[in-house]
Amino acid sequence: MLINAELLLQYQRCKRRSFLDIHGDKGLRDAPNELLGKLQQDKIAHQLSNLAQLTYQQPDYPSGSWKVGEKATLELMQQGVEYIYKGVLSVTYSEAYTLLSRPDLLVKQPGQSHFGDWMYVPASIELGKRPKQEYQVVAAFHAQVLATIQGIVPETALLILRTKNTSYAVDLFKWTPQMHQILEEFIQALELPNPPEVFISRQKCNLCHWYSQCYAIAQTQQHLSLLPGVTPIRYTQLQALDITTLESLANTSPAILENLVGFDTQVAAKLVVQAQSVLQKRPLILPYPLPKENITFTAPIELYFDIEAQPDLDLNYLLGVLVVDKVANTEKFYSFLADKPEDEELVWQQFLNLVWLYPQAPIYHFCVYEFDTVQRLAKLYNTPYSSVRPVLNRFVDIYEQLTQSVALPVESYALKAIARWLGFEWRNKEASGAKCIYWYDQWLETGDRTLLESIQSYNEDDCRATRLVKDWLVQFFEDEYAWQLA
Repeated sequence: MLINAELLLQYQRCKRRSFLDIHGDKGLRDAPNELLGKLQQDKIAHQLSNLAQLTYQQPDYPSGSWKVGEKATLELMQQGVEYIYKGVLSVTYSEAYTLLSRPDLLVKQPGQSHFGDWMYVPASIELGKRPKQEYQVVAAFHAQVLATIQGIVPETALLILRTKNTSYAVDLFKWTPQMHQILEEFIQALELPNPPEVFISRQKCNLCHWYSQCYAIAQTQQHLSLLPGVTPIRYTQLQALDITTLESLANTSPAILENLVGFDTQVAAKLVVQAQSVLQKRPLILPYPLPKENITFTAPIELYFDIEAQPDLDLNYLLGVLVVDKVANTEKFYSFLADKPEDEELVWQQFLNLVWLYPQAPIYHFCVYEFDTVQRLAKLYNTPYSSVRPVLNRFVDIYEQLTQSVALPVESYALKAIARWLGFEWRNKEASGAKCIYWYDQWLETGDRTLLESIQSYNEDDCRATRLVKDWLVQFFEDEYAWQLA
């Protein structure tokens, strides 16, 4: 059985995925994800950018013919080629397994190996901006396979990251033992009759081709990982106490949990109420809510603000504002859109001009991104502090107010999950922030303006969803406090 670096990388992210990649029914996998395809294209572009200044060779072999590729790679190593791109190396491991290594680069260095007075070190070219553990473990994997082939263990391996194409030296003395431990755990998991337990972690799971299958299982089981606030660390602690169902968590005293790893007094109380909210299918006030006077309010004119960004370009290309005038009973959506990246400063100024037309209006947004981005854009474009600080003082984060005050019967506190629970629907059912990143890239490539129109529609719906959540939160607390005073 082949074990490659990709399987080891994915095992560190999700123990279940690698098992399914080897043993699962591939017919049950989700269709290819557009954003994942874009990330793969970006990685190839990042690799080619780093290779542009190098004179390298690549082994020539038919796709999937690893033995042929390995022979061609060994020939290049014996010739002493300076840089080898996408070489193929393999070794037998524990008799039943073959470790297949395809480092992005093999870099020639001085040293005594089977080939002569030179040796190679592996280099991985990654899209990440920091040397994550999973990258360093994979680098150690490549180094160990390479050591067997060339007869000498490299002292280091290299990570070439996206931050200014920086090269980072991996300490193999530190990471090789950890790699072996993870590899052994992985092999033990592969030899079990069933895959590891489902655990839904949306940031890690959303792009996985097994997501739909795992999510369906989690829903059937009412798995605690679907409960907001249940992290892997907290779930392990709950398992140790045999708290693995909504009912058991909802009936647990917070005092039992508050001293566990990953918990404290407020987290414990909040998680128990969260379980009760889902079980009872109704919103509940948290044990430590914000004071009533700090809960969001209504105003004669209200602004709702949402941004669409392209992180790879470090670009905020769409600043959308919904202006709601309750006195005149009107509402209008403003879409300040950068058709091209260099227009970001223009849309920034358009946004400022609009919000200054309503100097008393609160500016509602969902999550901290809008606040942080306005600060960053002000600094980037040298906007006077006197023009920006009064604007920031009017920002009201609906996400922060809601999550500090109320538990909702939802699986996530993302805007989509909350607004849909309230009955709101986006006009384009497939639209998402990630999809907009893909659409904007496609717009820059194709000039198809319908892509921009789809993004603008999504952005407007985000603003309207934020308004709905804000109005609900105000009404909920008005009703709750009225009931308490009755």
